[in-house]
Amino acid sequence: MRVLSTNLGKPTTFLWNGKEEQTGIFKKPVSEPLHLTTNDVSNDTVIDRIHHGGMNKACYLFAADNYPYWKQLYPKLDWNWGMFGENLTIEGMDESLMRIGDIYKIGGALVQVSQPREPCYKLGIRFGTQEVLRQFIAHNRPGTYVRILEEGKVHKGDTLDLQEQSENTLSVQQFYELMFAKEKTKEILQLFMSNTSVPQYKKERYKKFL
Repeated sequence: MRVLSTNLGKPTTFLWNGKEEQTGIFKKPVSEPLHLTTNDVSNDTVIDRIHHGGMNKACYLFAADNYPYWKQLYPKLDWNWGMFGENLTIEGMDESLMRIGDIYKIGGALVQVSQPREPCYKLGIRFGTQEVLRQFIAHNRPGTYVRILEEGKVHKGDTLDLQEQSENTLSVQQFYELMFAKEKTKEILQLFMSNTSVPQYKKERYKKFL
């Protein structure tokens, strides 16, 4: 896996239900490296600190390999890396193979896979239609957030080198499927609850399904 693009966003104002709001989802490629810190990416815009940023969502990775699918669905958009609000656009990333808890070295940073991205209405703002949320869930390629174990800089062209693979086999894709499945598969739910890298607040929400 390799970093194809490093992306940052500036505050963008939009109207939602008659009120002005702001978002940092409008990210664009930058030439400088990104400095990954414990709670976010330096110089990036994080408006809603309740749902974005923080230890479990410090940096968002999205697969470049998914872009052709979305370009076909939305050919009229002005396409560039960062369209999904990702800080790092990654070549060769596969959420079905990447496990929750896997630890990677990316440039000067050490990161751990923490959880998939859940789409919200701001992705709809970015794409000009809320229909994209349903499509994003159905496509089942959500990208992943990582927590930062060691802060450091990441450059375009840096590789993702697996340092430690989680013994728990729960993949990013399985985590994502579990969130939206009407019927929760017991085997996947058990993997989810026993994975020490799944954020505790997520586990609390799923205890009722046990």
